[in-house]
Amino acid sequence: MNKNNNFRKLTSTEVDVILHKATEAPFTGKYDQFFKKGVYRCKRCGAALFRSDDKFDAGCGWPSFDDEIEGTVKRIPDKDGERVEIICNNCGAHLGHIFIGEDLTKKNTRYCVNSISMDFEKQAETAYFAGGCFWGVEYHFQKLKGVTGTEVGFMGGTLPNPTYKKVCRGDTGYIETVKVTFDPEVVDFEELAKLFFEIHDPTQVDSQGPDIGYQYRSVVFYTSPEQKEVTEKLIKILKQKGLAVVTELLPAKEFYMAEEYHQKYYQKNGHEPYCHIRVKRF
Repeated sequence: MNKNNNFRKLTSTEVDVILHKATEAPFTGKYDQFFKKGVYRCKRCGAALFRSDDKFDAGCGWPSFDDEIEGTVKRIPDKDGERVEIICNNCGAHLGHIFIGEDLTKKNTRYCVNSISMDFEKQAETAYFAGGCFWGVEYHFQKLKGVTGTEVGFMGGTLPNPTYKKVCRGDTGYIETVKVTFDPEVVDFEELAKLFFEIHDPTQVDSQGPDIGYQYRSVVFYTSPEQKEVTEKLIKILKQKGLAVVTELLPAKEFYMAEEYHQKYYQKNGHEPYCHIRVKRF
């Protein structure tokens, strides 16, 4: 347990629960019916405790999780011998209690936690798009509200640690790809995918404008069934509009970042892309 006393200042109500082991009233905590994507951290020290993917509605009136982030929660039997208390393994803050054998989830475990013992940190999502030279694709995504970060690199091949020079040979299986990190509360994946289909020509095979080669093919590397479904829907719309779309849908693989001089290329050089001009299609 961390003996450092440099913890966050707590309100009197938080002190009652976190330090003196009181329990907040059921159905009153802000995280009871709360299911956004992210991480739940200890209110006192900030240590990450639970992931949103492990949260479920137990109907008990308190936030419930069926797993912890490994090694972050300590179990202490109550003095009455009937319940097991859970505390933050880093600072000792009281979180709530753990219950086993209720058959509420496959893991058969319920971490019953006071909302007041936690802070929520929302989680950014990631998408991967390949549509010709990654300089131009990145340029347009950088300008979209809700995009929190972009990186250019390579995806799809098997050669360890690819370089730009090797990928340019066109025989590595890698495709120039842009990693887009975004806030789903501001912009959703569908808006990202629509932008993607409007900033390049999805009917060109293994090329984009003057750039020709396998590494310039049009691909959406999806990270979830939802991303795949949205992309399929948009491709169907484009085909109904008469476009012979050749864009591939592939599961995301390991992403290798390109050399530093490729990152934010047009931003660094003060130019605009010459082969990625947005065309309204939706």
